[in-house]
Amino acid sequence: MAFGPIANDDAQPNVFGEPILPCSTDPVTGFYRDGCCNTGPEDGGSHTVCAEMTEAFLRFTAARGNDLSTPRPEFGFPGLKPGDRWCLCAARWEEARLAGAAPRVHLLATHQRALEIVALDDLKEHAADLS
Repeated sequence: MAFGPIANDDAQPNVFGEPILPCSTDPVTGFYRDGCCNTGPEDGGSHTVCAEMTEAFLRFTAARGNDLSTPRPEFGFPGLKPGDRWCLCAARWEEARLAGAAPRVHLLATHQRALEIVALDDLKEHAADLS
């Protein structure tokens, strides 16, 4: 299945094959900075998992060289804090899961392409939006 490079493409599927919901517009997230975890061929990191930041995850990813807490105004990046939602690279989320530091995920806003790297059952175990 091919996923087109078009940002804001409402047809892009979430992990359930339904139209993906927005992840966050404050701060604005997504590879295309459209608020959704949309993806395309330019997104080599597969920024497809809509995750809710935690202090533990932010420390974990900073220790691996990706500091998401520090603002970077030169890139229009406000820095993240616990509670913020962000489109994470699926491989980083999986790495955090294996280390016991995975943040909760919003499945309806997580792109189906994340399932190429992460098992749906693992995402469900960390779901913030399943009742």
